[in-house]
Amino acid sequence: MDLAGKRIILGVTGSIAAYKAVYLLRLLTREEADVQVILTPAAREFVGPVTFSALSGHPVLSDFFSSEGGDWNSHVEMGLSADLMLIAPVTATTLGKMAHGVADNLLITTFLSARCPVLVAPAMDMDMYKHPSTQRNLDLLREFGVQVIEPGKGELASGLEGPGRMEEPEAIVEVIRQMNTVPSKKKLLNKRVLVTAGPTHENIDPVRFIGNRSSGKMGFAIAEAFAAEGAKVHLVTGPVSLEVRSSGIEVSRVTSAADMFARCEEVIDQVDIAVFNAAVSDFTPIRASEVKVKRGSGEWTLQLKPTRDIAAEMGRRKRAGQIMVGFALETDHELEHARQKLEKKNMDLVVLNSMRDSGAGFETDTNRVTMVDRLGNVDRYELKPKAQVASDLVQWVIKMVEDA
Repeated sequence: MDLAGKRIILGVTGSIAAYKAVYLLRLLTREEADVQVILTPAAREFVGPVTFSALSGHPVLSDFFSSEGGDWNSHVEMGLSADLMLIAPVTATTLGKMAHGVADNLLITTFLSARCPVLVAPAMDMDMYKHPSTQRNLDLLREFGVQVIEPGKGELASGLEGPGRMEEPEAIVEVIRQMNTVPSKKKLLNKRVLVTAGPTHENIDPVRFIGNRSSGKMGFAIAEAFAAEGAKVHLVTGPVSLEVRSSGIEVSRVTSAADMFARCEEVIDQVDIAVFNAAVSDFTPIRASEVKVKRGSGEWTLQLKPTRDIAAEMGRRKRAGQIMVGFALETDHELEHARQKLEKKNMDLVVLNSMRDSGAGFETDTNRVTMVDRLGNVDRYELKPKAQVASDLVQWVIKMVEDA
């Protein structure tokens, strides 16, 4: 979004992070945005209105009526005329009021009148942020179409370390720049999605394992993309160091192929969509040593047995109406193998990667894929960041849901 000339409502609530809103306002005005600041009564206890007024060039609003002339500050007019509404910082109290329509101050009434995109940047103590009531309110707001800019982690005003720090002003402005004029309506609300990600590690002894170089980046990007469309995502991931950013994603961390199979088996009947992205080990040792095997003069021979094929087994159990997506990382005869996997594993769509494509596959931030579906459609994509590949995949699935 080009901010020049855009009418933006900046709501500020009663958080210690209110001082960041001053820097945020400065950045928005440097982009030539026309910013109207609304303070909640509690916000005035943290930062006075004079600073905001001087930076924005407009009187700061807080009350329904002017204390001097009795003029009405029309929340309806502001809500209808704005191009964007941004509430930063937003407290747990204000989130609750927004989610449940408690219109007891000018900021909430303006939010309820707004027809423009609305963004919120939470700021609160870690335990408040993680509390089920806060998370439920955030989920409700996402269902309403509100975009949540997730807080960062770090030292909080309470002295605790964890999530709850309002995102930095520069990052918030960048989120706005990346927006389209109006976000699309979330198309997967109330859908439940299973995504597998990362490698599996098959133990040889207590300190060694058989594994692969999967970073989990593609699977995590897919989980985030589904959550952005309103889906409730269950992410089953092998050993990776990644963290999810969206509260709509439940994460199960597993180690081995057997562990991943068991977790998928537990949830598969509860989901509408399943995406099997994990790079699951094809083999596991027949017997793992209970103690570390010491270096010796002789050879060490490992006997391996096949692991259970998670995608194939879940495909056999697929019920009517379920959509299943598999991944294929190939080195030769790629398209032929992808079509075989569609049939053999009872998938609706296979996302094909080739190890011969530079910048694709394991341990990269980009991917180049070909999507092959059961109707014979084949779509080859150029090299893209994995987040964009994930978005392309979700759009395919949305079309399948709409055509079902």
